[in-house]
Amino acid sequence: MIVRLSLAGALGMVIGMERTYRAKTAGIRTHFLVALGSALFVLVSRYGFGGVGDPGRVAAQVVSGIGFLGAGTIIMQKQVIHGLTTAAGMWVASGIGMACATGLCLVAVIATVLALVGLEVLGLFNKVIRGRPEEPVG
Repeated sequence: MIVRLSLAGALGMVIGMERTYRAKTAGIRTHFLVALGSALFVLVSRYGFGGVGDPGRVAAQVVSGIGFLGAGTIIMQKQVIHGLTTAAGMWVASGIGMACATGLCLVAVIATVLALVGLEVLGLFNKVIRGRPEEPVG
């Protein structure tokens, strides 16, 4: 369980480092805590009550709870939306944490790599296609 929690936190930090590098509000610490907390909730629901209950129900609540947290990062100013990518990153970090907690560690690592591809490579691709960066997100 310690390895799963540690991996969840480390992978969350990797996504958070990209957000910190881009000077976004939710960075290393936030993504670390989201991934770690999601993993912890799943582990507690799975092993903390003597095997009684449905861990899938807790996982579903984690997803909606992170959605609520992410909604707090989204701001609309002058017809421009800010924070949508950061909210999506926190949501993905949560899923990565849950994957680690359930033993799907390889899936979590691949999802982290794909998230970084989505943040970095697709951002550059969008810049080339449009001739300018995507509307400010973050």
